[in-house]
This record gives sequence, C-alpha cells and structure tokens, in this order.
Amino acid sequence: MSALSPAAAPCLSEAQPSTPVSGDSNGPDAGSVARRDVEIINRRGLHARAAAKFVKTAEVFQAEISVSHRGQSVSGRSIMGLMMLAAGPGSTIALEASGPEAAPALEALAALVADRFHETD
Repeated sequence: MSALSPAAAPCLSEAQPSTPVSGDSNGPDAGSVARRDVEIINRRGLHARAAAKFVKTAEVFQAEISVSHRGQSVSGRSIMGLMMLAAGPGSTIALEASGPEAAPALEALAALVADRFHETD
C-alpha cells in the first residue's frame, strides 16, 4: 500500500503538518526546525523492524531528527533508542527535525508511519 493511497489518507489527516519553528542566517532552511505528531497504527508498534526502517529513512536526509514519547526523547537515527520509547499501537509520537531537509524528512517519516512501516499484518 502506498503512503498516498486512499486507505492511508485518514492516517495522514490525523497527523499534524510539519510546522517550521525557527530559522537562521545560513540559508532559508539551514536552521529551521519542524515538528509533527504521528500515531503508530501498525499492529506491533515501534518494534525492532519498524525502528530499523525508521532509521534507514531518517539517514537519507540532512537533518537532525528526534522522536519523543511520554516525556522521553531519542535520536531518530538510533534503533535501540526508538525501541526504548515503547510506543505501541495507538501511541502518538512527536517527531522533530532541524536542518536543511527538516520538512522533507518529517514528511517521509510520517508517510512511513502512516503506511504501517510497510508491514502487511
């Protein structure tokens, strides 16, 4: 299922759009920070395989990414950190990214989550 398919659309509509927070003088997006809340909807939550897919997606972008859940924040590039969040089905996680590709990084990560980490069950 594609992240942009009609079945995934309700999940994306529940997520908040990326919100730019600040900028600096090193370029239009060099210091921008974007935030987005997404709901974990796959059956097993943010488990090892899902965390690995999240990290693989995050590493493509020139952005520092953090993920927060219930007051704990971890790097979006750490499989173990993501698993430590214990974000199960129905949990909402907060994504935050800064850097030149912050907004596209959050869009890709939100699409991955909305597509249930490409899991079929």
